[in-house]
Amino acid sequence: MIVKLVGKLVEKKEQSVVINMHGLHYEVMVPASVLQRLEQAMDREGNVELIVYHYFQLTQGNGVPMLIGFINEVERDFFLQIIKVSGIGPRAAIKALSKPIAEITKAIDEGNVKFLTTLPGIGQQKAKEIVAKLQGKVGRFGLIQDTGVVLSVLQTTADWQEEALSVLLQLQYKRPEALEMIKKAFERSTTIKTAEDLLNEIYKQKVNRE
Repeated sequence: MIVKLVGKLVEKKEQSVVINMHGLHYEVMVPASVLQRLEQAMDREGNVELIVYHYFQLTQGNGVPMLIGFINEVERDFFLQIIKVSGIGPRAAIKALSKPIAEITKAIDEGNVKFLTTLPGIGQQKAKEIVAKLQGKVGRFGLIQDTGVVLSVLQTTADWQEEALSVLLQLQYKRPEALEMIKKAFERSTTIKTAEDLLNEIYKQKVNRE
């Protein structure tokens, strides 16, 4: 199972890129919201690191391996939430993620079906299903700073508060800023028990300030 690729970006297509990894060329499907920012994540030699979702697309009597790439684990985790919605497979999710993930998250959180129907392949009924399935569960993805390069951070601790801090650092918030966000979240709510609760509360703070 391929979970990460690090190599030279040699070609960009409409919905995919080609990565040269030690002479082997991998075609990786990439959502438009990620593709638009991919060059920002390259180093000086043109190398890029992609977090990969690897799956087999089943056809009649055959399975075709496919790689779907993201700049960081949080983007991939949002993709995994989207494909939990009935009727949205990996290919449909790639097409749908045509706008910044933070904007899509906000629409889900607010139940903005009209916005969601502007995503390719998402009709009114599918938009309602997305809201029903994910509303109130995707707050941490609204903290993604889509305009910046996101650096990978290893999450090696089991402590849920440290896990939340790790996610904020991965999303390129400065450590003092992240710690202040966490502090204010605890001041606002006494019911926070998990990293997900904490990140959802921080997201609410961010939305209320805008």
